[in-house]
Amino acid sequence: MSTAHPHPQPEQAAAVRTLRILTVNTHKGFSPLNRTFVLPELRDAVRAVSADVVFLQEVLGMHRLHGQRFANWSDVPQYEFLADSMWPVFAYGRNAVYPEGEHGNALLSKFPILRHDNLDVSVSGTEQRGLLHSVLQVPGHREVHTICVHLGLGERQRQQQLQLLCGLLDSLPIDAPVIVAGDFNDWRKRADEVLAACNMREVFAQAYGAVARTFPARLPLLCLDRVYLRNATAVTPKVLARKPWSHLSDHVPLAVEVRL
Repeated sequence: MSTAHPHPQPEQAAAVRTLRILTVNTHKGFSPLNRTFVLPELRDAVRAVSADVVFLQEVLGMHRLHGQRFANWSDVPQYEFLADSMWPVFAYGRNAVYPEGEHGNALLSKFPILRHDNLDVSVSGTEQRGLLHSVLQVPGHREVHTICVHLGLGERQRQQQLQLLCGLLDSLPIDAPVIVAGDFNDWRKRADEVLAACNMREVFAQAYGAVARTFPARLPLLCLDRVYLRNATAVTPKVLARKPWSHLSDHVPLAVEVRL
């Protein structure tokens, strides 16, 4: 559930035509191979991008043991720590729960979140996965829909989850802007064809003819992270593969300007 409340914006606010978005798998605040706790440095890097909306995957809601091991551990949930004072509202969808704590997807937003829901897409095995659907109040638009995605590691599992994602997309208003972003774990590059049936287009594939390489962060080879749009267009999508990003997670982030 969201731990911040939307603040209605004045009707006379100028229409927003462009949203700057960022998506990153935070790796629970640890560097590649879990060598160092880097959440404070990750917050600085995320803030430097000045995105309007941030899609987070694998972000900790809580962990009982890490606070005893790391002096710089935050007492608040990681998504709240990352939001700080720059993103006044956020939504969190808990996916995985274990004895020590929990993690899931989160959305940080400079615009009010009218409502949100976390769709459980854990379809087989022990992996717990979810789709965090949030509806933003953006001036000049009735609704802007965002879906923060973290899919499973198995191909059969992902295909079932993509069908669940398509079902969610089909339920949304046909003319509303929709942004779907996150960690698809789609190293076989099969998601584009499935989501094309829902009129979703991947921004890197459209701009450069191929989806982005994002994993592993030190030498990205696999195309795991994606940004899909409907009723919107992308401007200069970028892979943030240089330092400090290559040392702040096992995935590198994607940054896109979205024209509504």
